[in-house]
Amino acid sequence: MRSRFHRGALRGTVAVASALALGLGLAACSGDSSSSGKGGSQGKDTATVAFRTPNWILPISAPGFTQGENAIFGNAQYRPLYQYKLDGTAKYNIDTERSLANPPEVSDGGKTLTITLKDNTWSDGKPITTRDIDFWWNVVTANKDKWASYRKGGFPDNIAAWTIKDEKTFSVTTTQVYNTAWFVGNQLNRITPMPQHVWDKDSATASVSDLDKTPAGAKKVFDFLMAASKDPKTYASNDLWKVNSGPWKLEKYVPNGEVVLAAQPSYSGTDKPKLSKIVLRPFTSDDAEFNVLRAGEIDYGYVPAANLSQKSYLESKDYTIAPWYGWSITYLQLNFNNPKTGVLFKQDYLRQAMQMLIDQPTINKVIWSGMAEPTCGPVPPKPGTAGSAENGCVYSFDPNKAKELLETHGWKVTPDGQTTCQSAGAGANQCGAGIAAGTPLAFTVTSQSGFAATTKMFAEIKSQMAKLGIELTIKEVPDSVAVTPACKPTEATCSWDMSFFGSQGSWYYPAFASGERLFATDAPVNLGSYSNPQADQLIEATQFSGDDTALKAYNEFLAKDLPVLWMPNPVFQISAYKSGLQGVEPQDPMNNMYFQDWSWK
Repeated sequence: MRSRFHRGALRGTVAVASALALGLGLAACSGDSSSSGKGGSQGKDTATVAFRTPNWILPISAPGFTQGENAIFGNAQYRPLYQYKLDGTAKYNIDTERSLANPPEVSDGGKTLTITLKDNTWSDGKPITTRDIDFWWNVVTANKDKWASYRKGGFPDNIAAWTIKDEKTFSVTTTQVYNTAWFVGNQLNRITPMPQHVWDKDSATASVSDLDKTPAGAKKVFDFLMAASKDPKTYASNDLWKVNSGPWKLEKYVPNGEVVLAAQPSYSGTDKPKLSKIVLRPFTSDDAEFNVLRAGEIDYGYVPAANLSQKSYLESKDYTIAPWYGWSITYLQLNFNNPKTGVLFKQDYLRQAMQMLIDQPTINKVIWSGMAEPTCGPVPPKPGTAGSAENGCVYSFDPNKAKELLETHGWKVTPDGQTTCQSAGAGANQCGAGIAAGTPLAFTVTSQSGFAATTKMFAEIKSQMAKLGIELTIKEVPDSVAVTPACKPTEATCSWDMSFFGSQGSWYYPAFASGERLFATDAPVNLGSYSNPQADQLIEATQFSGDDTALKAYNEFLAKDLPVLWMPNPVFQISAYKSGLQGVEPQDPMNNMYFQDWSWK
């Protein structure tokens, strides 16, 4: 929500979805901008990057910490079992060069996947073995209720047998025959080996043992690791984080400030870093970041949509401008469980009317400077293409039809005033069950602060809604995901109406764009508590079908049912990098950053 929820985590939370952004936080930059083409603002072996300060290091996701910057930060230090690419060249979309294991061998009619690790080591020279995989498995399965990637019935509930064969080979046998592409892309993507010989203990002073082999012991290990992860001020000093598997190690960490990654000299992967350091610098707003970019004092940043007219100026200062297209969708979350307004959101006609008041093409053109595409449903088009938007969304911008829908369902529409329910009840030409006469259409949108384009977008949407007497109050906060959690109607936290965390995309998908984490009943990042049995059936079908028909049926149903309001989907960002910086492109549509590929001419 990267959410940005990333890879299954929202971006900006959501991808649930944090809606977050590379480039928010705090810090100023300085440096020699005259070295463009020869080296970065801090020298030939370093690159400075506009990047929100990450605040999670453990390779087990936790609720509230699924922001995209955390995934990038984590993957730089702890390699997942599999990494992916969407260029159509690889089986199951597995990036074989970057992955720790070979692609799985499938047997038992599709139920068993046997996986063999390649030869790799931890940064202290110890080999990465299946013991490290099993350690991850034991800790996660004993604490799945506290794992942000868990959904009842999904991984690990859908594993009938977990078998360690030897130090290099293990197998998973599923409870049912799944679509292998879905299982590899959306289930095995969660596995990240953890250094059992360093982390398998329950306190900083305890010696390493085999605590994880019992559920009680695994819970103690989990609690210890979680506590350490929630203490970011010690990230750079805690010995726990000094043994890793990735191409980078943490050299410096300032909470809410600058982070420095240094090349890991003992990295065993083939994609070894070409630079010595990556400096991650956060900014308080788009304007703060852009001022530093214009001054040439950062090597890789982004151009806010509102400043795209200065593209030629930046190019004259030796920057390359490159839109970063994402495997993503963007939406406005509706809280179906809000005790006051949830009953309104449950009315199909009202969601349709509100969707018809969001002029996606015009917002894209005027506010996003053409760097966004309409979101028409839950399955994104191929990165960098208009995809389904070419055929138009189910509900195009149509204020007249929206007005008609409201009036034919018992509402007294008062343009530029307050529209209220005139005909209470659940029958024909009435507002709907549970909606009392005199109920107004008035909602608060909790949105991200720091994004000029987002602020302008909601000003436009608010204006269109007001023309039909729908009152929107826009409340901007630094982290909209954190303050709009999934909730029960009786909980105090359930007072929010609508939430937006999509300034850089709301949700970045893993390799397979199914919706079990987003729109299924009780899904982990279903913040609005949307629930439809037919949607659940269609989502489940995508996990078993090996062709595109199930994904198409799921997309078509939710495009029409509106679990959320679809919004313009901007490029993740309009990247700007010093022209001498090589290896930046292609930018990963799944929102990862491979700093090890970067080098200076």
